[in-house]
Amino acid sequence: MRVLIDDNAGFCFGVVNAIRTAEEHLAADGRLYCLGDIVHNNAEVQRLRDCGLDVIDYEGMEQLPQDVEHPIKVLIRAHGEPPSTYQRARQLGIELVDATCPMVLGLQARIRRGYEEMEAVGGQVVIFGKPGHAEVIGLNGQTDNHAIIVSKTADLDSIDFSRPIRLYSQTTKSKEEYDSIAEAIRVRMECDDFVAYNTICGRVMNRTKDLAAFAKQVDVLLFVGGEASSNAHYLYEFCRTVQPRSFFLSDLALLDPQWYDGAEVIGISGATSTPRWLMEQLRNTILDNQ
Repeated sequence: MRVLIDDNAGFCFGVVNAIRTAEEHLAADGRLYCLGDIVHNNAEVQRLRDCGLDVIDYEGMEQLPQDVEHPIKVLIRAHGEPPSTYQRARQLGIELVDATCPMVLGLQARIRRGYEEMEAVGGQVVIFGKPGHAEVIGLNGQTDNHAIIVSKTADLDSIDFSRPIRLYSQTTKSKEEYDSIAEAIRVRMECDDFVAYNTICGRVMNRTKDLAAFAKQVDVLLFVGGEASSNAHYLYEFCRTVQPRSFFLSDLALLDPQWYDGAEVIGISGATSTPRWLMEQLRNTILDNQ
């Protein structure tokens, strides 16, 4: 039996940067707050909790003690935050440690410009993404929360097709689904002022091609990802189209040896929010129990 780990799986640059930033501040100060889970993976979140990272929500940020001489530090994760978060942190005297992914920061700026352009001509900003997702909340904040959020073609009925439209996408969404949404809008437009911007992360777009090649090499594919990760579920469903013997693992304790019974080559892959060490732990568990 051979167990292979997908070389292209694991943290993207934005997540690596956020975790490295957190670790640096934890090493220096011993404690750091993070606004939301730093990554959609429970095992990695727990590892950082053990190092002193406290995960809080907006309500928790309001309750942090105020210290003028030694401001409380709160990390903004790679997903980014809306302008209101920065404004409120200033009011509370909180020092923000901004680890927003550079690609997300660039997209926020583009959407802000697009929103100002649409405001001037009575147009609309449409964002293809998961409602309530941290990144989407930050992107929508650039439009003063006036963007129309769509996740499927049925949501397009909320758009006024007689007015100009600028379409953007959450960086971690499927390129195929985004193209389908863009085309569905295009055919329904009643004016000729429609622009769809390709704002999906390049690594996410290339990931399916790399993942397909890896899945074809193995008899069974074990996909490690967090239950709350959109990217993980999208990539897992893609795996199943290439390798029917694919199984999703949000917790290594859920591993069932029957999944890979009789397999000569087992593949392990993961989402952009899946730590390499967790995939290595899964490989070692399989090899130790064979």
